[in-house]
Amino acid sequence: MSDLVTGEAVPLELRLAKLPSRALGLLLDALVLAVVGFGLLYLLSQIAPGVDEALAAALIIGGTVFLLVVIPTTVETLTRGKSVGKAATGLRVVRDDGGPIRFRHALVRALAGVFADFVLTLGVGAMVCSLLNSRGKRIGDVLAGTVVVRERIPSTAAPLPVLDPRLAPWAASLELSRLPDRLAMAARSLLARAPQLAPEVRTRLAVDLANEVSALVSPPPPPGLPPWDYLAAVLAERRRRDALRYGPAAGPFPPQPPSSSTPPPPPVQPAQPPSRTDGGFAPPS
Repeated sequence: MSDLVTGEAVPLELRLAKLPSRALGLLLDALVLAVVGFGLLYLLSQIAPGVDEALAAALIIGGTVFLLVVIPTTVETLTRGKSVGKAATGLRVVRDDGGPIRFRHALVRALAGVFADFVLTLGVGAMVCSLLNSRGKRIGDVLAGTVVVRERIPSTAAPLPVLDPRLAPWAASLELSRLPDRLAMAARSLLARAPQLAPEVRTRLAVDLANEVSALVSPPPPPGLPPWDYLAAVLAERRRRDALRYGPAAGPFPPQPPSSSTPPPPPVQPAQPPSRTDGGFAPPS
């Protein structure tokens, strides 16, 4: 298990990728790039005889950059941290806080792969850095602030948050565009670890996170809704929308049975203010 910690001091339960699985994924990626490279080489061989030497050299350099930088960067950006080899081996690149990577992270990793990790050092740079780093990072991961984790988790992992059907109308009206990935990951981790925490610690963390989330999400929660139920509802609705947006790629969306661990929530009244006059959550009495 990893020791990744969010800004809310909630540990993320992620499994770091081991060197053998990363090496296997890299080998598969190299085979795919080799096939694409042979295709580019064939195209250049058909074009080069009809152009001068300067243009032929420019085409070769451009093809190399396209193969080693543009393709890996584009693939990892569009798949949010996957490549063909990583998808086959069940791995994904994530940020140090557990969130999905973006274009700049993928670009830094691709450039470092050329100049420090694989091409110029023949893989020695990546291997030495991975062996010396406690999280198995290569140089590109260190520079980009990323880490490779195992996406395929055991079946004993904590279930995803579910939405009480009675909260569905209110949840459907939520504006979630301002909710950052790091905060959603922290809330997800807290809900998964809640049974292992002392009641006072669980309540304090849930209240703090619920206040932080409610400051970025509107409309306000129904009066009297416990903070952990609020977090579960927000995360379940966020995942539902992701499932609708990305289709099968987002994974199956679990059914939403009523929660039996907490008392039934009060009637949903989105227009009413939360239970505290300052708009935040208070620990339940």
